[in-house]
Amino acid sequence: MINVLIVDDHEIVRKGLIQVLASDRGIAVTGEADDGNDALEKIRNYDYDVVILDISLPGRSGLDILRQIKQEKPDLPVLILSIYSEAQYALSAIKAGAYGYLTKDVAKYELIEAIRSLASGRKYITKSLAARLANAFDMDNKGLPHELLSDREFQVMLMIATGKSNRDSAGELFLSQNTISTYRQRILEKMNMSSNADLIHYAIKHKLID
Repeated sequence: MINVLIVDDHEIVRKGLIQVLASDRGIAVTGEADDGNDALEKIRNYDYDVVILDISLPGRSGLDILRQIKQEKPDLPVLILSIYSEAQYALSAIKAGAYGYLTKDVAKYELIEAIRSLASGRKYITKSLAARLANAFDMDNKGLPHELLSDREFQVMLMIATGKSNRDSAGELFLSQNTISTYRQRILEKMNMSSNADLIHYAIKHKLID
């Protein structure tokens, strides 16, 4: 039996995943967590075979939690399941130690296949992600400007690029509007840009947003 921990702050998503995975008799969801701290506590106290982790969590981001999981239990396979496309976060997730990356519109059979691959110690890399990884290895050592950003800064940059206001971004990330403004300033400085329009153009050019 493959014991799975689901980490997602939306109860309806967790319940939906439980229902989907219940169709496979070899998989059992034996834990749920609605934020990163809850997930870490459960991981420290129970044995799981696979962790399904969302990126967008209240407080610390999923990528932050992923890095800590890899520090504490480096052999525990983590599958990122996110609303964000591969272009946005997949490379960062794999570099941080994830065994696989899927979006939440994934087909049921592929999710189950990914869980089984991770439980057997193998990574689950889609063909499109494999191509991205290959391209990443061919890039200049300096990389692209957005790769200089922290996980949270990158998340805020994507929100700006998709036209979200400081208020909307603050509400979604459980931060103050002043904090979002501070992140925005840091992002512009790190990427050597001067306006939201520059960020939008950059994100479109590098296919970080649809």
